[in-house]
Amino acid sequence: MSKASKPVDPVTLQVLANHAQAAAEAMAFTLFRTAHSTFVKETEDFTSGITTPDGMTFASPRDLGATWFIGLDYGNAIRMIDNYKPGDVCITNDPYSGYVCTHSPDLHIWKPIFWGDEIVAFAVGHIHNTDVGGAVPASLSRQLTEIHQEGIRIRPSKIYDEGKLNKTLLDVMLTNVRMPEQNWGDFKAQLASVATGERKVHEMVRRFGVDTFRDGVKDLLDLGERRARALIRTIPDGDYPFCDYIDEDSPGGVPVRIAVNLKIRGDEAVLDFTGSDPQLHSSLNVPTGGAERHILLMVGYTYAMYSIDPSLPLNGGITRPARCVIPDGSIMNPKFPAAVGMRSLTSRHIQNVILGAFQRALPNLMPAGPAGTSGIMNVKTIDSRSGRRIMASINPITGGAGGSAFGDGTDGSGANSSFLKNTPVEINEAEVPIRFRRYGLSPDSGGAGKFRGGLATDLEFQLFSPNSVVTARNRDRSRFSTWGAMGGCSGATSRFVRNPDSNHAENLGNTDVVSLDPGDVIRIIAAGGAGWGPPWEREPALVLRDIRQGKVSADAAARDYGVVLRDGEVDAAATAQARAALEAADAKRPPSHFRYNAAREEFEREWTEGSYEVLTEVLAMLPVHWRHFVKRRIFDRVAAMPAAERRPDGGHVRTLYAAVVAEFPELRHLGMRPAAE
Repeated sequence: MSKASKPVDPVTLQVLANHAQAAAEAMAFTLFRTAHSTFVKETEDFTSGITTPDGMTFASPRDLGATWFIGLDYGNAIRMIDNYKPGDVCITNDPYSGYVCTHSPDLHIWKPIFWGDEIVAFAVGHIHNTDVGGAVPASLSRQLTEIHQEGIRIRPSKIYDEGKLNKTLLDVMLTNVRMPEQNWGDFKAQLASVATGERKVHEMVRRFGVDTFRDGVKDLLDLGERRARALIRTIPDGDYPFCDYIDEDSPGGVPVRIAVNLKIRGDEAVLDFTGSDPQLHSSLNVPTGGAERHILLMVGYTYAMYSIDPSLPLNGGITRPARCVIPDGSIMNPKFPAAVGMRSLTSRHIQNVILGAFQRALPNLMPAGPAGTSGIMNVKTIDSRSGRRIMASINPITGGAGGSAFGDGTDGSGANSSFLKNTPVEINEAEVPIRFRRYGLSPDSGGAGKFRGGLATDLEFQLFSPNSVVTARNRDRSRFSTWGAMGGCSGATSRFVRNPDSNHAENLGNTDVVSLDPGDVIRIIAAGGAGWGPPWEREPALVLRDIRQGKVSADAAARDYGVVLRDGEVDAAATAQARAALEAADAKRPPSHFRYNAAREEFEREWTEGSYEVLTEVLAMLPVHWRHFVKRRIFDRVAAMPAAERRPDGGHVRTLYAAVVAEFPELRHLGMRPAAE
C-alpha cells in the first residue's frame, strides 16, 4: 500500500518537472526520428506525453510535434480497457469511443507503466495518418456527412497483450487503408516512442522513489492550477463575448457561427459557447462528448494564458480553473453518427474566438486575429516511372499571425497554426512526382496596422499523372477574413486556383477534393494575419522597409498606411496629408473594438446579434436531426426578404421559424410548437 500523499519540496519538484519534460521530449524525438510518412517526420503532426494513472497529461514536449495538446485527458479511453498488464499497448482512432481521438486519421496509443504491481503512469501519443481509408483520399472532406465515410474506426483495444501482437486487429487496420506500409511504419515509430516513455519513467522512479514520483506528479498538476488561478485573478471580472464564422457549412452552404462568452469571475473562467450553430450535415463537427474541459475546446484558453504569462507550467492542471458550456447537439457537441473529419478547421475557429474574447479583456496584451486556418495539401497520384501509387501530405499552407502592441505578426506561421512545420521543397519533390513552381509569402496579405499582420504563405505546384486527386484539407477564409484590433485592419482572404495565369483559370473557393489532369497546376494562398492599432500610426520607415522587402506594395502603402513615396523615399508632406485623410475617414466609422472585412460587415447587417439570439432559441426547441435543415430554410427565407422587413431584434426570424415548422407536420407530431405560439 502506498504512503499518504505529502507535498514534495519545491527544489525536488522542479527537478522532477525537468525530468518529466525531458522524458516527453525524448519520446517525441524517438517518434520524429523513426517515423515513415513525410507528414509525421517533417510536418510533425504527432504528439507524445506522460499521464497520471487516471489519464491526465502532466508532461508533453514543447519543441516537437503538435504542442497544443496540453491537458489532453486519456481517462475515458483508459477506463474502456479492463485488466492492464505489463507489455500491453492500447489503440483507438474512433472519435466516438472515449473522446480522446477527435477524427479518424488520428491514431492514439497508450502503454501502462508499471512499478511492481502498480500502474504509476501511462506513456501516450498520437500520429495523424495521411489516410485511413474512407470515401476520399486522405479520409477527410467537408463534403462527407457521417462518420462511416471517414475511414476505418477502431474502438479502444489492445494491439499488444502482454507483449504479444494482435495480428488480426493489425491486418484489419492495414487492409482498409490506401498506403498500408506507410501507416505500419508510422505505427512502429509510435511503439518506439511509448517504449522510450516507459524507460524514462522507470529512470525517474528509481531516482526519486515511487512515493516522491507519485506525489510529485500530483503536486505538478496542483501547481499548474494555482498558477492559472492567480493569472485569471489579474483579468478584470466581466463578460467578454466574441464570435467568428466559417465561410460555409457545406459546399454552396451558409456561414457557420462560432460564438463564445468568456466569463471571468475571480479565479475562474467560463467559456460559454451558447449561440454557436447546431451540428452540421457535413464533417465540420467537433466531437467532445459534452466534456467541459475537452482538449479541443481548451486550446485557445491555453494559448491565451501562456501568452499572458510564458512562465506558466504547461500541464493539465492549468485547465482546472476553466470550464466550457457546450449545448447538446451543437457543432461542438454533435451526436453520433455526425461526420467529424474536418474538426481541425472548426477547432481553429474555436481557438480564434477564445483569443478574440481574451483580446477584448486584455487589448494591450493579446494580439489581433491570426489567420486561423492551415490548408493541408494531400496528393494522391501515380509515379509514371515506377507505377507506384503515392498518397502524401505535401505541406501545410499557413497564414500570418496577428499584430500586437509588441510588434508585427509573424509571417507565414500564424499563431495557432505555427506548430505545423513546413516540408522542404526538395524532400516533397523527391517523394512525390510533382514540381513546385512557387513557394513564398504573399505581398499585401497582412492586415494594415500600427503593427502589421503576418503575411500568408503562397504555394504553387504542378502534377503530371492522370487520375490525380488533391484533397485540400481545412480550406476556409475565402469569404470572411480575420479581425483587426484597436483600429487595425483585417487580413487578406485566402485563394485556391486551378491553372492560374492561364486562359482557363478556375477559382476553387473552399472546394477540398479536386480531380486533376496531367499538367494541371494548383495554387493556394493562405489568409493573412490582422493588424493591431491604426495604420496611420505605423512608422513610415517601417512601411518603407516593408516595401523594399516586397511585403507591401507602394500602392497598398499609400492606400492603407497613407505613406507616399517619391523617388523611392517617403514624401513627408504628402504622407502627413494622406494620413490626416485616413484618420478623418476612420472617425466617421461607428466605434468598434474590432475591425472586420467588408464581407463580414455586410453579412452582420443581415444577421444581427439579435437575429442570432432568436435563431439559437428556436433551434434549441427542435430535435437535433432537424436543426441544420431548419436553419438552412430560415437562412434562405431571410435572404429573400426585403431588407426593410428584417428587424435588428430578430423578430422576423421568429416569424420565419413558425412558418417553417408549420410547413412540416412531423415537427408537431414530435411535440414541437412554433416559437410564435
